[in-house]
Amino acid sequence: MSDGIQGPDRARAVQTPGLASLVRLRQDTAKPLYLQLEEQLRALIEDGTLAGGTTLPAERTFAEAMGVSRTTVQRCYDTLRRQRFLSAHGRLGFVVEAGRTRLSPGMDRLKGFTEEMRELGRVPSSEIAERAVVHDRAIASVFGLPSTVAFLKLVRIRKGDGIPLSREVAWYNLGAAPALAEADLGGSVYALLGSFGVPLVRCQQTIEAAMANAVECAVFGFEEPLPCLLIKRRSYDREDQMIEYVEGLFRGDAYAYRLDLRA
Repeated sequence: MSDGIQGPDRARAVQTPGLASLVRLRQDTAKPLYLQLEEQLRALIEDGTLAGGTTLPAERTFAEAMGVSRTTVQRCYDTLRRQRFLSAHGRLGFVVEAGRTRLSPGMDRLKGFTEEMRELGRVPSSEIAERAVVHDRAIASVFGLPSTVAFLKLVRIRKGDGIPLSREVAWYNLGAAPALAEADLGGSVYALLGSFGVPLVRCQQTIEAAMANAVECAVFGFEEPLPCLLIKRRSYDREDQMIEYVEGLFRGDAYAYRLDLRA
């Protein structure tokens, strides 16, 4: 007997048994129950326990299992939907969005986005939003070069499994790598630089908290500005010549850097 669900929706109708057993709500705290529920479900999505395509229990069913009001669950689900962790699918209810597992790349060595995604088991891709040869006095000062020096400015939307993860604005010293001006930049620029005899061997990198602006919200699909990671990097070749300066905004809801430290 058919259940009336056809095509892709039928494939997505997968419930996670015992979801209530994965959540612990505390009564001895001032934190509202809906917020406790929201934070724990988000964490389960980010660590992959609730995979993309998983259908969450109906509001009433989950509320009864958790011993809370239906309004509490309703408020939690709605917040996660607005944050794009869940999507509403009519009779199916709320389904976990694909690609919401938080990425945790290591920072043990210099590597580009392409290599980073491959190490994490993701398929990397880039969309070039802007490409131009420019003269920029402010950028020249960052490189410590005269204002007459030409740079390749490259704005790219970097994706993992087709999901926009960062918007990068990069400048490259064309005096050191002139072939970049006409090169195919659809893949790894780091690999290209190596093939041109200008491999990058070290970098200085800073990570700051930043809010996505209007352009970045549009790229990431945010309905409102959300906290992100702003990574600024200066990369050098074997002659200690600065080749690259890049500012990349990485979405904070899907990206976290991992540091391995030893005492």
